[in-house]
Amino acid sequence: MSIQNLNTFDPFAEGNEEDVQDGLVHIRIQQRNGRKTLTTVQGLSSNYDLKKIVRTCKKEFACNGTVIEHPEYGEVLQLQGDQRENICQFLTKMGLVKQEQLKVHGF
Repeated sequence: MSIQNLNTFDPFAEGNEEDVQDGLVHIRIQQRNGRKTLTTVQGLSSNYDLKKIVRTCKKEFACNGTVIEHPEYGEVLQLQGDQRENICQFLTKMGLVKQEQLKVHGF
């Protein structure tokens, strides 16, 4: 049994001033059935532990979420509901991405 998750970059650790995010982060909303929606976040750096980010977002926004493996886009965060504004504020507040690196898609 190996513990490889401990070797990943911790975005919430103190003193991380280096800019890890290099490309755009795409935040999309997908319509499910009826009034139900999903918010997806694609393009976060692979140096971040996405499971920790989802766990924190779930507590912060009072919604459910998961990390899925997409064949074209890699690992994608999925959150229940329309969390576009919340996730934008969260990512910039935590210093994971800059405001100009966010691209919000949707209605």
